[in-house]
Amino acid sequence: MALIVSSLVSFLQIYWILLIVRILLSWFQTAEWAGQIISFLSPVTDPYLNIFRSIIPPLGGIDISAILALILLQFVQSSLTSFAAASMASGFYS
Repeated sequence: MALIVSSLVSFLQIYWILLIVRILLSWFQTAEWAGQIISFLSPVTDPYLNIFRSIIPPLGGIDISAILALILLQFVQSSLTSFAAASMASGFYS
């Protein structure tokens, strides 16, 4: 069980980094190098971001949904980490 939770937390950390890179590069869409990276990251990150974009539309050109997506992902990651730590402390994984 510990291996599963640890692997999931690691996956979420990597995915969080990919989201940050995707969001930052969206500011440089006109640069050719950024467009190539975005086209690589979009199939991985956009399905998750589109969930939040359908709930919160861009406000004045600012995509607030990306912030909400990052906050929720960080919350899930922190919750899993806390669950794993509490379970290990109580001897659940032994």
